[in-house]
Amino acid sequence: MTAEIRQTTATAPSQEKAYSPLGDLARRLLKKPGAVVGLVVLAVIIMSTIFAPQVAPYDPVQINPSKAFRPPGAGNLLGTDHFGRDLLSRIIYGGRLSLTIGIISTGIATSTGIILGILSGFLGGWVDSLIGRFLDILLAFPGLLLTLGVAVTLGAGLQNLMIAVGIGSIPGFARLVRGTVLSAKENTYIQAATALGCPDFIIMLRHILPNVMAPIIVMVTLSIAGAILTGASLSYLGMGAQPPTPEWGVMLSDGRNYMQRGWWICTFPGIAIMLTVISINLVGDGLRDVLDPRLKSP
Repeated sequence: MTAEIRQTTATAPSQEKAYSPLGDLARRLLKKPGAVVGLVVLAVIIMSTIFAPQVAPYDPVQINPSKAFRPPGAGNLLGTDHFGRDLLSRIIYGGRLSLTIGIISTGIATSTGIILGILSGFLGGWVDSLIGRFLDILLAFPGLLLTLGVAVTLGAGLQNLMIAVGIGSIPGFARLVRGTVLSAKENTYIQAATALGCPDFIIMLRHILPNVMAPIIVMVTLSIAGAILTGASLSYLGMGAQPPTPEWGVMLSDGRNYMQRGWWICTFPGIAIMLTVISINLVGDGLRDVLDPRLKSP
């Protein structure tokens, strides 16, 4: 009997250590077929862009007039554009810029939105009113129009494009965080920390922020997809990356005048945008199902 008790006592801590929140999240996520498909497609896209110099068959900006308007075939799997540049190589390299735009602009929106949302929801009063009026001004404009206005103000360029897309996404993050904070700060442990004299900064950082991360993670994934679409739209209008930079929006703009002669110039960059956005949305939907307690299944 004593040996059995010792064995049980010895194995209990190891079982507790074996549990991992990230591991549990991964197991739940892998039970979602849509999320698995999205992860596989997204992994292929990310890996191909990371190893673009090894994967791309040609230089994406090398002009070869003798190969202009070559249809998809053995020499050029996705054909060439009006300058004779290999379309597959440009799509692979263009994924780098499009993913970078999505990640950095979403990072700008997330960090700013978290700060504004937490301050507004936790402090309340005049701080909430001031931040709320600022967000109302931003929300008075449609999202794409606001982003376009900021891009025009800052000027054309890739860095300004990422800043503009990020600013356009701030109101959504700030309102989401504010609403979550208003609910979280009513919990007993938050009231206890306040009664014990814990500084507001510590409460917001150590007690409020971890409890609002689940909806933020879901929104981040979905916002990256939206940022890629917005970035491609602005690049298409000439406000983002500039030719001959291989970027999906720029490639769509380059091929719009050659739809009858070279349909593939617009078609394949559009398919690349579609696959990327759909895969990210599938992962985001899976994360929402996993992280939302109301949707969890045992």
